[in-house]
Amino acid sequence: MSTPADELAAPLDLLLTSAAVGPLSRFMPNAAWARMAAGLAARPRTMAHRVTDLAGELGQIAIGHSDRTPSRRDRRFADPAWTQNPVLRRIVQAYLAAAEVAGALPADAELDWRDRQRMTFLVDNLVEALAPSNNPALNPTAWKALIDTAGLSSVAGARNLVRDLSSAPRVPSMVEPTAFEVGTTVAATPGSVVFRNEILELIQYTPQTEKVRTVPLLIVPPVINKYYVVDLAPGRSMVEYFVRQGQQVFTISWRNPDARHRDWDIDTYGQAILDAMDAVRRITRTDSTHLFATCSGGILASMLLGHLADRGELDRVAGFTLAVSVLDQSRAGLASAALDERMAAAAIASSASKGFLDGRALAEVFAWLRPTDLIWSYWVNNYLQGRPPAAFDVLFWNADTTRMTAGLHRGFVEQAMTNALTEPGAATMLGSPVDLAKVTTPSYVIAGISDHICPWQSCYRSTQLLGGESRFVLSTAGHIASMVNPPGNPKATYQVNDSNPEDSDEWLRTATTEQGSWWPDYIGWLGSRSGRMKAAPKALGGGGLAPLEDAPGSYVRES
Repeated sequence: MSTPADELAAPLDLLLTSAAVGPLSRFMPNAAWARMAAGLAARPRTMAHRVTDLAGELGQIAIGHSDRTPSRRDRRFADPAWTQNPVLRRIVQAYLAAAEVAGALPADAELDWRDRQRMTFLVDNLVEALAPSNNPALNPTAWKALIDTAGLSSVAGARNLVRDLSSAPRVPSMVEPTAFEVGTTVAATPGSVVFRNEILELIQYTPQTEKVRTVPLLIVPPVINKYYVVDLAPGRSMVEYFVRQGQQVFTISWRNPDARHRDWDIDTYGQAILDAMDAVRRITRTDSTHLFATCSGGILASMLLGHLADRGELDRVAGFTLAVSVLDQSRAGLASAALDERMAAAAIASSASKGFLDGRALAEVFAWLRPTDLIWSYWVNNYLQGRPPAAFDVLFWNADTTRMTAGLHRGFVEQAMTNALTEPGAATMLGSPVDLAKVTTPSYVIAGISDHICPWQSCYRSTQLLGGESRFVLSTAGHIASMVNPPGNPKATYQVNDSNPEDSDEWLRTATTEQGSWWPDYIGWLGSRSGRMKAAPKALGGGGLAPLEDAPGSYVRES
């Protein structure tokens, strides 16, 4: 049965459309505003109750009888002055009380799920923007910086503000552009580029054990950012960990396209993955390869498996790993609520006019999905305190943006609007109808319980679409932190289950919690499907493919 278009759209595709038409489009008045106003007006008793309660609490706050305090986890008000200074304490208490009432309004209006998601997002952003911690006249850390630096913090803050507003993305800088160096402090695992075509470079990593698994692993990264989210700083690199466990590892490094490549589409990238698989097979002299695909790369790789299944060549893939990627795009939270056909058409037209979707616009959209962490905390640090942001490898990678071709952008958005991957044959890859139920390859599906881009429940539904046995792992982290999860963090946990019921809530209710990172669990799953151990190759390349240059290659350095 088909699903109405207004219930469809994946988190990825909200990002792709918002980036094309501008993130501020989500804040402009629309019919959802009117429906919320009408819903509240139709419930005068509820509104009167809210107003009366708020007025009563504000009165208690004014005379100093309120015991309302910010959460210990709320870093906005961590400075002791917010609770010790009587004026600041009352301001924070009033803000928290008003925020609680504002946050309840979308539910009070009894909107449908779509309008409720839209208005909740809008109200939350407004409430976070009005936090007293964002006010330079109130924030005690801003005053302390001003005093400690004899006023120089205000000069530095103004300079930072002008710099950030002068070019896209027009949000506070989250990391200094010189904080890391590609090939030295990130993307530093030793290896070589062993294959290159117009679309990708293939990197083979140097074995770090005397023996390696026979079946290699090919990583298919997102097509939105650079590949090295899987090879961050040493000690936090997934690639580094895998090769140290005896796995032969290859990764794709996508070229950063420009207007010349506007026609590269889903088929173009699917064929590119096939080309990389052929190169891996020549080098390792094996008939099958593991695929590890993340985010948008997971959509492409899933469709490619549908193509291989249709051609009777599914045995070329020994195992399929799908990390923080959504295939079933129905009711995926805010994303599916915010996107409609008009917005999708405008986004496609915008990228078509340029030939690409600019990654800097995507970075801006990403930031506004988590404004407290990615906008306002840096507003305080960079502008009110005049400080440089801390060096963090994930944010450095996130700022190292790439473009997406108009053809691929169009394909992703159109596919999302019809939720094509849930209907056998509704999507095609390289001329083959895609039926994910025919993909019987064993799969390992990873999600983050606090992922704000790909909700874990949406990621879980991939276990119901894919036809083979599937192990679902739920990490206690967000979109990137769920992947960048090296062993050694005493607070890290993940959840697993021996069965995959249809309902994700049922899966969670019966799941067990394991301490530590999921990486060792994955290596166990991968190793049992990677054949016997054999002597590690003495040199990289093979099968007529010689190393072209040292990792991380040339494409990753293109801006």
